[in-house]
Amino acid sequence: MPVEFKDYYATLGVARAATEDDIKKAFRSLARRYHPDVAKDKKTAEEKFKEINEANEVLSDPVKRKKYDELGARWQEDGHPESPPGSQGRGARSAAGGPAPEFHFTGTGFSDFFEQFFGGGSRYGFDSGGRDFDAESRAEERRGADVEGEILVTLAEVMEGTLRGISLRTVDPRTGQTETHTFQVRIPSGAMEGRRIRVPGKGEPGVGGAPAGDLYLRVRHAAHPDFRVRGADLYSDVDLAPWEAVLGTTIVARSFEGPIKVRIPPATNPGAQLRVRGHGLPKGRGGERGDLYIVANIQIPPQLTEKEKSLWEELGRTSRFNPREPS
Repeated sequence: MPVEFKDYYATLGVARAATEDDIKKAFRSLARRYHPDVAKDKKTAEEKFKEINEANEVLSDPVKRKKYDELGARWQEDGHPESPPGSQGRGARSAAGGPAPEFHFTGTGFSDFFEQFFGGGSRYGFDSGGRDFDAESRAEERRGADVEGEILVTLAEVMEGTLRGISLRTVDPRTGQTETHTFQVRIPSGAMEGRRIRVPGKGEPGVGGAPAGDLYLRVRHAAHPDFRVRGADLYSDVDLAPWEAVLGTTIVARSFEGPIKVRIPPATNPGAQLRVRGHGLPKGRGGERGDLYIVANIQIPPQLTEKEKSLWEELGRTSRFNPREPS
């Protein structure tokens, strides 16, 4: 089924020759403006953020970006090249013996274009084993195959939990007939990256009165402009002046609940991770939470006044520290 091509470079406002750093900066700038967790007009921002996150998902991944660039070149030549088999599996067959139906999701946070060419959707849980389905399916009941897709979840949804409206459209490859099912999916608090959420009976229809398969939605965390996620822990970069790293200081850092004060100890090295307990994501129903790690990033002044230069020179003359000598 033809889908609309998505120009991810235009979405992020970067050139096709953009570096990894260019893409990262463009995403962060746009995400801070449109992220549903921080935007005032949440409804408008949510749709825009989905486009931004999807573009970042592809262009920040070297493998996906290479595939996308090759796909874009073919698209210009062919108009809309067919998707390689994958979302339904090469030669996948339905429980009734014919070609497996196509599944298209709405409400997962990803476009049809992404789902078709980069998504992790699949039809699984049904192995032909070389049997003659056309003959066997007439003589026995057969449960429908399970179906798997991906669902984009913001950190606010991970923190609080939410209900998400999902539409699942199936297309019969033999007749072209479509059927749409709309339902609510509960995203539980603490839904970690990669977790599968089971929706019973929303997979492929069964045969001979047998039950339908299930739908499994695999959680993908939407990228956040201020935090990186590892399990239930959050990581946030903070910029420090050299003297702050050497002498220590107290800064105001970002947490998911808002600004918090964090003490920077003396002799903090670049890349040091300062742990703030209990300010990460929920770990489950028990109320326990992961931690927030403040990652030190030392910034050098881009310009110096004459007095500042004089003070640095004096420090260079008086200091016994030599980073090239073993300590």
